[in-house]
Amino acid sequence: MIKADYKFSNHFDGHDLLHTPEGMRDIYGEECARKVRVQETMHHVLKLYGFNDIQTPMFEYFDIFSEQRGTVEAKDMYRFFDREGYMLALRPDITPSIARCVSKYYKDEELPIRFCYSGNTFINNTSYQGKLKETTQVGAELINDDTSDADAEMIAVTIECLLACGIKELQIEVGHADFFNGIVEEGKFDDTEKEELRNLIMQKNMFGVEQMIEEKKIEGNLKELFLKLPEMFGNLENLSYARTLTTNEKALHAINRLEKLYAILKTYELNSYVTFDLGMLSNYKYYTGMIYKAYTYGTGEPIAKGGRYGALTEQFGKKAPAIGLAIEVDQVMMALSRQKINVLKEAPATIVLYKSDFRRIAIDIAKTFRAKQTKIELLRKSSRRDLKEYKEFALRNGMEQILFIENEEHAILIDLKNETEKVLNVQNLIEG
Repeated sequence: MIKADYKFSNHFDGHDLLHTPEGMRDIYGEECARKVRVQETMHHVLKLYGFNDIQTPMFEYFDIFSEQRGTVEAKDMYRFFDREGYMLALRPDITPSIARCVSKYYKDEELPIRFCYSGNTFINNTSYQGKLKETTQVGAELINDDTSDADAEMIAVTIECLLACGIKELQIEVGHADFFNGIVEEGKFDDTEKEELRNLIMQKNMFGVEQMIEEKKIEGNLKELFLKLPEMFGNLENLSYARTLTTNEKALHAINRLEKLYAILKTYELNSYVTFDLGMLSNYKYYTGMIYKAYTYGTGEPIAKGGRYGALTEQFGKKAPAIGLAIEVDQVMMALSRQKINVLKEAPATIVLYKSDFRRIAIDIAKTFRAKQTKIELLRKSSRRDLKEYKEFALRNGMEQILFIENEEHAILIDLKNETEKVLNVQNLIEG
């Protein structure tokens, strides 16, 4: 917190204030335009699947995101106090906010509720290798539908969103939270041991896992299952093999559910993108069913995550099954760049350059073209600048044409790309 006697000038000079805090960055120009285009593309796909827009606050009461909800640890959140002394937090995750909204506004609705969103999340972790603390997500939540069809649809829409952005080399790894819950139940691990085992598996510390299994004196098929958990990755055969190593009802139900999911994804003709990982765990402990992560080349982090949860909405007063997805837009942008995939860009604006005497003509021409969805940038010509400067300005900003109003009757269309000029009739331009 800033103290009352804090002297701003003692800590920052003009140069320091040009920089963003660690883990934050400016996005501008062509990069920003590409990112917006990617977000719009994914949003369009979500709308085609029937999801409706929702916006939640960028910060809420800290308890909305507390560790008890199963989201990130308190030390990784940006926290502050309001005037009344309540602790607030910048959202590290958007799903709890939507769970709160649904519990408040749709408490009595029993049929499916579909929401989609786009927004930034904030996690105050240790930055390494340029990892961002503020990231953009496009996501969706499907509430009041506990079917395997809903599981498959969320994976399908994730794949469709990424394909629509141009990412073709794509792999979805799918697991199930209850598989892990079931086998630790069968192995009679207590809560502390379960958490320790979870951390060891997530850290891929199999020496630590083996030591725990030996200390618990687990034998036979279950021991083999724990030790082979990192290898439980691949196609349906791995699910069949895992079925022979456990008798736990919860774990067997998880395998059955994944097999149903795969069958439905075959109907979507998207099963080729899917592999199974029975050792998959999530940092978000509110996941209780199917969980998945999407990967592609050019980024070491998942570009999308999702999973099924139920207890989260119940914590806010509505008992309802739910499943969500979140696509990490910044990771998608990195992948697109490194794979040299050109994001579809909107046509650049045309500059309508005019002297003050011909303002009315310029505005009328701009109205005509904008009515046809053509981007026009009006720019009054300064008597202190020659036409060459405006051409250089247009090229710097990715524009290809300047329409220069020469007089009341004629305008010159300057094609910067082909370095040609053409005289056009002003009245014809106004009339379209």
